[in-house]
Amino acid sequence: MFADLHLHTHFSDGTFTPEELVARACDQGLSAIALTDHDTVEGCPRAAAACEKAGIEFIVGTELTADYKGCELHILGYFLDIENPLLIREMSKCQATRQDRIREMVLRLNQARVPLEAERVFAIANCQSPGRPHVARALVADGYCAGMDEAFERFLKRGRPAWVPKRRISAANAIELIHQAGGLAVMAHPGLNRSDDVIPPVVKAGLDGIECFHTKHSTHASERYLELADRYKLLVTGGSDCHGMSKGRPLIGSMKLPYQHVELMKIAVARRQSPSAPKVPAPEESPTLS
Repeated sequence: MFADLHLHTHFSDGTFTPEELVARACDQGLSAIALTDHDTVEGCPRAAAACEKAGIEFIVGTELTADYKGCELHILGYFLDIENPLLIREMSKCQATRQDRIREMVLRLNQARVPLEAERVFAIANCQSPGRPHVARALVADGYCAGMDEAFERFLKRGRPAWVPKRRISAANAIELIHQAGGLAVMAHPGLNRSDDVIPPVVKAGLDGIECFHTKHSTHASERYLELADRYKLLVTGGSDCHGMSKGRPLIGSMKLPYQHVELMKIAVARRQSPSAPKVPAPEESPTLS
């Protein structure tokens, strides 16, 4: 039994619908998945319904962009109560900021003599949590760039004409928000964010786990994060970070986390609700990479 705990749909910057994502999960023989769209849980009810029909365990999740002393972090939240008022309010703020960021990107494109309209980007995004990939798709669709890579290289990467930094909440606030909604807070792909130095203080802020296994983590990196997880008594997670077809190929199934790690996460959630719940044992297996 295996899981993929880092997946995106068209409710943020992925291309799959929740139903398409679940169908792919079935094809890959996954027993459990988590939907972790950026700054939203809107796709979770549909994903949950599709998983129920398919006989796959579903975990409500999200991915928040956070900051610790200038270091960008991505914090994954799992087992969230999507009806939590604080979660709904704060995500609405994040979504409004994302939409403002799109408008600022388009303004900068216009200043660079690219007459793209913000409404065109919003129409292509068709979600509350738009991001740079939607601007890139609009640039390609309207003939300003030949492909997504060109759009990022010419306009959207850091230092390019239409680059606009993301809004970040503090890492402590992101973790507290997730805990308030009944969930577990996990640091996503630390190897990509070069965030090793901030792991100790973020652990002190309440971090529950670390994404040791990711499609862009080398074996050496995964081993290092397993050591850190053991040192700081953190849960171990992993996921493909699938964005559908927006990054060339569907990554779902390329990283399969042994289901025992999901069991440990569920024990951790239960312990938060009841101190008498069983203690979290140490995992024994490694993930399957394909």
